[in-house]
Amino acid sequence: MNQRLISEIGKSQRLKIVNRLKRTEGMSVGKLAEALGMSYMGVKQHCVELEERRYLDTFRRPKAPGETGRPEMVYRLTRKAHELFPVSDNSLTMEVLLAAQSLYGAAAPEKLLFLAFQQETERYLARIKAETLPERVKWLARLRDSAGHMAEHEADADGLRIVEHHSPIATLQELYPALIGRLEQELFERILNAPVARTQTTLSGLYCCTFRIG
Repeated sequence: MNQRLISEIGKSQRLKIVNRLKRTEGMSVGKLAEALGMSYMGVKQHCVELEERRYLDTFRRPKAPGETGRPEMVYRLTRKAHELFPVSDNSLTMEVLLAAQSLYGAAAPEKLLFLAFQQETERYLARIKAETLPERVKWLARLRDSAGHMAEHEADADGLRIVEHHSPIATLQELYPALIGRLEQELFERILNAPVARTQTTLSGLYCCTFRIG
């Protein structure tokens, strides 16, 4: 995390709130308090202070179909809060890719990134110790999480998913969005040996990428 911003946020409870919200599209004070084992008023005070510092904002989320009552007041992270989370410095990588494109043609960056993703795939394959698809999904989610993608695995009636809430290679994604998306999808398919559909969304500056398996 960005050390200057950490010192600005201060208390560890606020960091817990920020980290929990990073993995969601927003939560109410009550649900945050329950998830973190903190008091309602304690969470509310921290959220108000974080909103004053522009790390959080609020919106009213409508009730889900079938639910009654007024829309729920929810806190979510702002773009400023993203500076708290590490992003790899890919400036040299991007310079190399652009130089390769200038020297060897438009296909050169794709070839170099394809090779890099192949090598990353081999590293993942060497570390995954599971046979069944659900277990491999869990392993891959853990490895992606440890690599800074803030990944979680989900399994329900809709199937298996890995959801990532952060991208350490965001600057590369901005330069080559379609290419990075395709290479990530192919990485998942090769590791899991199953079809994968990748969906990336941005809501109020929040990154979320879902990989649906099967």
